Amino acid sequence: MEHSTDRDRRYLREAVELAHYCPPSRSAFSVGAVIVEADGAVLATGYSRETHPYDHAEEAALAKLLPHDHRLAGATLYTSLEPCSARSSRPRSCTDLILATPISRIVFAWREPSLFVNCDGAERLYAANREVVEMPEFADLVRRANQHLLTP
Repeated sequence: MEHSTDRDRRYLREAVELAHYCPPSRSAFSVGAVIVEADGAVLATGYSRETHPYDHAEEAALAKLLPHDHRLAGATLYTSLEPCSARSSRPRSCTDLILATPISRIVFAWREPSLFVNCDGAERLYAANREVVEMPEFADLVRRANQHLLTP
């Protein structure tokens, strides 16, 4: 895992804030995502269930761009929750969707708890030579956005 920067903190906080826009669900996490070009320009944002009940945040943000958009080379994807590595609602996980792009860096706040699936997205991204930065100092904020799942 690599080190974070002030820019990482700014955009990860934005991703965490986007998680609060998610319509509540008892069967899915509330997650926000921001894709930022190498020069710092925001390319796309997304949040869980933004346009469809099965949308994941990374998926929603990536859907706003072409998979091989030249601006994705060197881009960073900020997501409040570790990208999923398995899902029942769609054929491709967010990890697979990210790996299909040239996005080189992924920054996230909270490792996905095994509430629905056992997630190894961070490990798979790292094994594919993507830079992965975990910023657990934001995890409490992400847990707050997901209280609907964490309390009986």
